[in-house]
Amino acid sequence: MCHYQSMSTPYSPTKISICLLAVPETATGVLHGLYEVFSFVGDGWEMLTGWAPGPRRFQPRIVATSREPFRNLAGIPIAPELSLAEANRADIVIVADLAIGRDEETRGRWPEASDWLRRQHELGALVCSVCTGSLLLAEAGLLDGEQATCHWAAANQIRNRYPTVRLKPERVLVTSGVEHRLVTSGGNASWTDLALYLVARFCGEDEARRTAKLFLFGDRSNGQAPFAARVRPPQHDDAAVTAAQLWIAQNYASANPVAGMTAAAGLTTRTFKRRFEAATGYAPLDYVQSLRIEEAKQMLESSDTPIDDISAESGYSEPAAFRRLFKRSTGISPLQYRQRFRQVLPPPG
Repeated sequence: MCHYQSMSTPYSPTKISICLLAVPETATGVLHGLYEVFSFVGDGWEMLTGWAPGPRRFQPRIVATSREPFRNLAGIPIAPELSLAEANRADIVIVADLAIGRDEETRGRWPEASDWLRRQHELGALVCSVCTGSLLLAEAGLLDGEQATCHWAAANQIRNRYPTVRLKPERVLVTSGVEHRLVTSGGNASWTDLALYLVARFCGEDEARRTAKLFLFGDRSNGQAPFAARVRPPQHDDAAVTAAQLWIAQNYASANPVAGMTAAAGLTTRTFKRRFEAATGYAPLDYVQSLRIEEAKQMLESSDTPIDDISAESGYSEPAAFRRLFKRSTGISPLQYRQRFRQVLPPPG
């Protein structure tokens, strides 16, 4: 896809272009939050954990009527990177939440931005909104006859001023239109749901889960432990330890994993334990446990395999022991983990 072309940014066939539309009413928290999250997709996982990055990247840009920096209605500075005239084509366009009072008139308020949104949609862009940003999509006529959601407090404004919009304010996320190229989200905090939806749609659910873990999106009532991932051990030049790591990666469910690693390394038990911890920072058994728990997480996230079967496939013959170890590592039970990360997105309308 990746159609985005401009006078200032080279065309990039490997990146998905996102235009974050800014107007004077734009609230900057969501605007910059979206910018940061999309900037990290594909790269942030490798930077923080050491594991391979995701396969696709986003290229977010803030666009406005002109490139001239301006302050929004709250006096917070916004620095556009492109003007509307320069942002010829985008893969995704997002209108963040707008500071609009309930009695303020919106009809005829953003003529240039409305024209640009219509043109982007006609050219194939996926057009999205957060919170009261739905008012701008409605003003551009993109929501005529379509289902949409918004902040609950803005529902009457849309009903009264844009009566053809089929409003569903009870929903967090609604997709509509041809090829589901219109996506509206609810109140301010729903920007995280929109971000994860777009990551999943363009980069896959695995990348959306990684993004949720990096930014702690979702239920945080159990603290950070459920979001934590196994950090890649440091690089080292101990060939014997490398041989042990390669062996356990293929045999992590072994009944005697440390013995198998020791044999693969060709060392005595005492020497192996000393050298393994010096090279990786892990005691051998702790390394095995972290590897097993991480494999169990992957199965819980990506399959409906019964938890007792996951226990056995991870190397734990006693499901009760597996559940205890899993909760000690993540802070929640395997079932709670599955419920949290098997479906990271709210179902769109």
